[in-house]
Amino acid sequence: MRNVLVTGGSRGLGLGIARRLTGAGYRVIAVARKESPQLTAALEEAERAQAGSLRFVGCDLGELDDLPGLVKRVRQEVGPLWGLVNNAAVGFEGVLALMPTAQIEQLVRVNTLSPMVLTKYVVRGMLAAGGGRIVNVASIIGVTGYRGLSVYGATKASLLGFTRSLAREVGGLGVTVNAVAPGFLDTEMTQGLGGAQREQIVRRSALGRLADIADVASAVEFLLGDQAKSITGTVLTVDAGNTA
Repeated sequence: MRNVLVTGGSRGLGLGIARRLTGAGYRVIAVARKESPQLTAALEEAERAQAGSLRFVGCDLGELDDLPGLVKRVRQEVGPLWGLVNNAAVGFEGVLALMPTAQIEQLVRVNTLSPMVLTKYVVRGMLAAGGGRIVNVASIIGVTGYRGLSVYGATKASLLGFTRSLAREVGGLGVTVNAVAPGFLDTEMTQGLGGAQREQIVRRSALGRLADIADVASAVEFLLGDQAKSITGTVLTVDAGNTA
C-alpha cells in the first residue's frame, strides 16, 4: 500500500482528497492542526473498510521548525512516502492597502513557505527511494487574479513556479511534481458569496456550473497514479471552464 501525506486533510477539499485516495487503495496520512468531526467520521469509515488506510497526525503547518519532525514521525509510523499533496492553505480576503501585515505574513508562511519546506524533507526520501509524486494545490486565482485576493493570489502563483522548477530538479530520479488549479468550487465557501456574484462566476464557466471537490480529488488521484508517470511540471486546471 502506497503512503500519501495530505495537508489540510481535516475538512473541505483536503478531506475530499483523503477520502478519494483511501478509496483508491492508498494509505493516507491527513495532517491538520486538529481533528475535525468530519475527519473523525472519515477515520471511522475508513477503518471499517480497511484498517489503517486513513490516519490523522496533528501539526500546525505554520510552525516551520516542526516540519522535519513531522516527516520523521510519519516515516517511522508508516514507512516511506510515495506521495505528498500540499493542500493546506489560509485564504484571508481583503484589499492590500488595508490588510494587516501579520495576515500577509501568515498567508505567505502557510501557503508558500510551509509547502516548500515540507516538500524539502519529504522529497529527500522520494529521491532515495527512486520515485514519488508531489501534487501542489494552487488556484486559478494565481493566474487570473481576483479583487480582494492579491496576497492569496501571489501565494498560489508562487506554487506554480515552484512546481515547474522542482519538476526539473527531481525528475531525473523518478519524482514527478505537478499542480492542480481549482476554480471556484461548489462548497460552503462559495455558498457564502453574494447570489449575484456566484451567478456571475457560473455564467462565465464554459460548462455553466462550478466544479466540485470530487472533480479536484479525481485530478489529484490521477496525478499520483501510474497513468501519470510521464506528466511532470504541469498544471491541471479544474474549473468547469471558468478560464476557457
